Amino acid sequence: MRGIAQVICMTVFVLAMAAPASGGAKMVVGWLEKARISPGNLVVRAKLDTGAKSCSLGVHSLAEFTRHEEPWVRFDVKNKSGDKLTLEKKVQRWVQIKRHGAELQKRPVILLGICFGYFYKEVEVNLVDRTDFNYPMLIGRSFMAGSFIVDPSAKFTVPPSCTESQSR
Repeated sequence: MRGIAQVICMTVFVLAMAAPASGGAKMVVGWLEKARISPGNLVVRAKLDTGAKSCSLGVHSLAEFTRHEEPWVRFDVKNKSGDKLTLEKKVQRWVQIKRHGAELQKRPVILLGICFGYFYKEVEVNLVDRTDFNYPMLIGRSFMAGSFIVDPSAKFTVPPSCTESQSR
């Protein structure tokens, strides 16, 4: 009986959260989803982390350079299928990331378009070597706020389905 009461309470909670006062519905997503990054339309696996403020993207061959007297970076992104995308992006700023049990790490922050389900947003993303992690992208609260509810028991529930015009 206790299990049924918990399910009913959770269902009521989810329904209440899915219909905010503003009238817009929030998308229920799993803790692990696929996201399409733009430009390039490369689909990567992304872990949703409600404990992280910002988004991170795992990159390879990160190189800093100057263009028109401004800092830029060139980097490669690879997905699980082995598809690779090389991008050059202007550095918006640098951040110091506190890592659990390790020293602060300085990372470049760029603007990147992310398609997640039918939702598209350009958001700041910090770049880091995530070779030792299972998922190349981490989606933080700055992307999810006001639009998503994370169901920790679900994964791969909403394939990226933004239209081409949304991804430009």
